[in-house]
Parts: sequence; structure tokens; C-alpha cells
Amino acid sequence: MLSEALKRLEFLLQEKEGENVEFKKAKQGLDFRKLASYCVALANERGGKLVLGVTDKRPRKIVGSNAFANTEKTKQNLLDAIHLRVEVEEIIHPHGRVLIFDVPSRPLGMPLQYKGKYLMRSGDSLAPMPPGVLKRIFDETEPDFSAEICQRATMDDLDPEMIERFRELWVRKSRNADLKSMSLGQLLVDAELVMPGGITNAALILFGKRHSLGRLLPNAEVIYEYRSSMASGPAQQRKEFRQGFFSFYDELWEIINLRNDVQHYQDGLFILDIPTLNEAAVREALLNAVSHRDYRMGGSVFIRQYPQKIELVSPGGPPPGITLENILREQAPRNRRIAETFARCGFCTAPGFLDKTLA
Repeated sequence: MLSEALKRLEFLLQEKEGENVEFKKAKQGLDFRKLASYCVALANERGGKLVLGVTDKRPRKIVGSNAFANTEKTKQNLLDAIHLRVEVEEIIHPHGRVLIFDVPSRPLGMPLQYKGKYLMRSGDSLAPMPPGVLKRIFDETEPDFSAEICQRATMDDLDPEMIERFRELWVRKSRNADLKSMSLGQLLVDAELVMPGGITNAALILFGKRHSLGRLLPNAEVIYEYRSSMASGPAQQRKEFRQGFFSFYDELWEIINLRNDVQHYQDGLFILDIPTLNEAAVREALLNAVSHRDYRMGGSVFIRQYPQKIELVSPGGPPPGITLENILREQAPRNRRIAETFARCGFCTAPGFLDKTLA
């Protein structure tokens, strides 16, 4: 029977190097500076494991390592050098000694450095983190843009009909009858869309009149295009929605659905008609584009429909902390106040991937 430690090691040997696992032979030892550098790089990539005494090419073999005989002293030296508590596990395998360094993630918004260098992995080696990557990390703790006050906005910039639509959805979701008798102003205060300092950006994005958004937040728009092919050139149809989201989200789906061709699927003797585009998936992608885009960037949300697919592209890339590996389990709304408003209505948004292609 294998011990639990040996079972964990056997599992690690099957892991793909690069997905937060790094293997090194280090038979005769490893320079401490190199160890600290790899730990910093792994921490900057949300944590991982550094395994010594194992070959890095598959099928991996245990060759044993003489590195860092005193693991407790090594842990302390790492804490002093990179200010990160790294756990070290020593496993005695029949083929040699293996060390597993369990590196936690860096703190939110704080890239780690060693000897003045912010490091990341690049293939089998280490490289300085480029400015764009550093900026994304530093921006992780940036304030919620949607919760900030738009100093020039007033209640006259908000459309009462959109707010009433929001009220209906909130009442239906919460079953709170008291919401029906509230004034529009109090309703927005209770939804934290109007604060003591004034109207939030979220209120403008969700309920703003067309001329008000053009004056105060012109990039808060959604542009729809229909293209019959992937060729460049003018779109066959183009419509710009520079107005509060609650005024057009149903209309936008109706426009998309006009060209939503039916696909035929045979199941045994039965031929089923299935729409090319699923309404729930398209609506969810739109909610994500509006709630997770970066409104500090000047671009607009673009929806490009083709005969057999639709693309939704919004400025900003994935929110901080969201990667292709963790997108299905992590949540990190870039504009939390907008996401909270959608939740009050019963709208559902996915964790935070911004650019979607649906077919």
C-alpha cells in the first residue's frame, strides 16, 4: 500500500508542467537564489508547486535531490527573502528524496519581487513581468467604477420608465411588496444606485437617458452589427444603443432573433428544429459584457452576428484574478454595483469572461 505522501507524489508526476507545477532535477542541489526566484514566479501566477528530484520531461522519473537538507531553515530563509510562507514537504521515495515546495498565491493587487525583479515563468526559465501584466495586478484593488459618483449627474438624467421596469423585476424576484409603494428616489437609494454624494455610474449605465449618456458617459453603449460573412467592410445592419441597459435588452434580443436560423438535428426517426443561437446563452453573454467591461476604456461593447455564430466583445479583458483555467469556478465582477443590480432582478451572470463567441 502506498502512503498518502507517495500517492500525492504519483498524482503530481502526471500533472502537466506549466499549469502551476514546476519540476526540477536538482540532484546535486539548487542555488537558493534560484529557489526564491521560482517561488516568486509561482506566487505571481496565483501559486503552485515546485518539485525537486524529478525530471521535467514525460514520462517523469524520480532521480532524487540533495537540495536543502534542512527544510525548516529553508522555509525561514524563504520567508525572510520573499516575505512569503512556503510549505516544504520531504518525501522519501524508493528511487530518491523528493522535495515539494507548496507556494501560495501573492496578495491581491501586489506582485512579488526578488532582488528587485518581478518574475514570471517563461517556458523552462524565468522572465521579468512585462508592464501590461504588472498593471493588471496593480489594478486588482482598483475601486468599483460602477459604484463611483458621477458628479454632474442628476435624477433628471435617469429615465423613470426604466426604473419602473427595474422595480417590477426586483419585486418579482424578492417578493417584497413594500418596494411597490416606494418613490423612485428611495428605490434607487435602497438599491445603492443613488448615494448621499449623488448618482452612481451604475445608475447612469442602467437607466440613463440617451442624451445624458452622450454627455456624461458616451462609451457606455452597445453596438450591434449583422454581417453575412467574415469579410471586412460595412455591416449589413448596424444599430447603436447609447442608452440605459434596461431600455434595450429585450429589443436587442429581438433584433438578433430575427436572423436566428433554425438548424435541423436528427434523433433516431425524429428531426428536431433547434435555433442556431440559444436565447439564454446570448442574454447571459450580454449581461457579462455590460457588468464586467472596463468603463475607463474608451471602446464600446460590440455584438457581431453572423449566419451561424455571434461574437460579443467588450473592452478590458478578463477581470483581475480570472483566467481560462479558473473561469468556471471563480467570480470577480469588475463592476460590482451593476452585478448586484442584475442579481436583484434575477438576472444571472457568469464569473467574468468578457469576450465570448456563441455558435
